[in-house]
Amino acid sequence: MKFVYFAASAAAALAAVPVAAQAQHADHADHAAHDTHGDVQDALEQDAEATLVAYRGALVARDEAAMRALFADDSMVFENGKAEGSFAQYMEHHLGPELGEITEFTFTNPTVSVRVIGHAAFGHETYRYRIALKDGRVIERDGVATSVLTHKDGAWKIVQYHSSSRALRPN
Repeated sequence: MKFVYFAASAAAALAAVPVAAQAQHADHADHAAHDTHGDVQDALEQDAEATLVAYRGALVARDEAAMRALFADDSMVFENGKAEGSFAQYMEHHLGPELGEITEFTFTNPTVSVRVIGHAAFGHETYRYRIALKDGRVIERDGVATSVLTHKDGAWKIVQYHSSSRALRPN
C-alpha cells in the first residue's frame, strides 16, 4: 500500500512540473530582454562572441585594463589543468608577470562559437597562438577555450574561463 501511495504522490508531483515550468516560462517570456528568439537571440550571441573576441584582442595588445573589464569580479579561471582563481588573481599571480616578458602575441585561425540560454552564454574557441619572449624563445601552440558568460546591465561578462593548449602536431 505504501508503494501505491508513493507512486500516486510521485505521479501527481511529476504532473505538476510541466504546469509550473510553463507558468514560469510564460512569466519569463514577458520580459523582452529575456526573449531568446530571432533577432534578439542573434544580437545576444553576437555580443557575447564580441566579448570573447575582445578578450583575445586585449591579450594580443597586452592591455590589462581591457582584459579586466571583460571579467566578472567573481570569475573563475582555469588554465592547463590548474585552477587560477578569479581573473584578478590570475592577472596578479600568473598572466600579469608573463605579459611583461612578451614581445609579440598573435593568434591565427581563431574560431568562436556561442550559444545563449537566458542570461548565460556558453562559448568555445579554437586557435593557434605564437608568443615571442624577451629572452628570444618562441612558443607556438594549438589552443582551445570554453567560457561561461552572464548578461547583466546590458553587457556580457566572463564568469568562467577554461583554456588549454598543446604543442603543435604535424598534420
